[in-house]
Amino acid sequence: MKNQKMYEADDKMISLIRDNYDLLQSLGSFGISLGFGDKTVRETCSDNGVDCYTFLAVVNFTINGYGRFDDDEQLDARTLLHYLDASHKYYLDFQLPFIRRELEESLDESNSLSHLILHFYDEYAQEIRRHMQYEQKTLFPYVEALLEGRAASDYDVETFSKRHSAADKKLRELKLLIIKYLPSDGLRNNKLTATLHDIYDNEAWLQQHAMVEDEIFVPVIRRLEQLTKQNDVTRNISDMMLGASQNADTLSDREKDVIVALVQGMANKEIADHLCISVNTVITHRRNIARKLQIHSPAGLTIYAIVNGLVDISSVKL
Repeated sequence: MKNQKMYEADDKMISLIRDNYDLLQSLGSFGISLGFGDKTVRETCSDNGVDCYTFLAVVNFTINGYGRFDDDEQLDARTLLHYLDASHKYYLDFQLPFIRRELEESLDESNSLSHLILHFYDEYAQEIRRHMQYEQKTLFPYVEALLEGRAASDYDVETFSKRHSAADKKLRELKLLIIKYLPSDGLRNNKLTATLHDIYDNEAWLQQHAMVEDEIFVPVIRRLEQLTKQNDVTRNISDMMLGASQNADTLSDREKDVIVALVQGMANKEIADHLCISVNTVITHRRNIARKLQIHSPAGLTIYAIVNGLVDISSVKL
């Protein structure tokens, strides 16, 4: 049965762990060291450089199994990224090898099924390793780029969501195979029972891990993507305005005079007479203006002239 208590920043960290000892591994993934004494969750997170709000969001979600995070703007993406990456390393580097050693010690080598069980476990370990390494090599660097304000054009969180599923089916099968088909006696039976208990714990951990990714991490990435796209639009507009300003500086005074005359509706001959230059010179100026500004239409030149203060909008016939 789930513990329906919602922990808060001013609760003692030791109380949280005492009530939910299975959170001990989560502390390590968040980068929180043991030895926090009677400090509160807020104080402990502060001492370890962990975002307290995000820590509590994950803790309360994994304890109670519910929560909505689609519109939660307080969640810290970098804290989540560190937590998930450390969780992967814990599972791949420690938990998978640990369970295999337990299996080896508890299985009867004379039983041919024991070798098949180990082979089955190795297949599971390979599958979970591929699953987590994909996220470490593809998803996590993508999120790092988003945090730096860079959006990839060939990947997004929906691509991850469509292929994301908990890779624990083989673990469930392994558990059932051991229970149904591997009788043992005495000490070996005790070891096998202890190993099964750890496998059950791992199954629950994997389910929680997948839920945190789907229900907390993915919504955070979606918001990051939206912010990055908005920033890109703002940056593009700024670049356009800056470019227009820079281009205005590259125009000669005579070219600006030609633009004003064109905006006023004058033909080439009229511009030549007005500026006391030849028609060929007017044509040359127009070519240079088009090349520098990359604007070729009268409407485009009109907008450019207004934006850059060459003419007043009230003097332009719209």
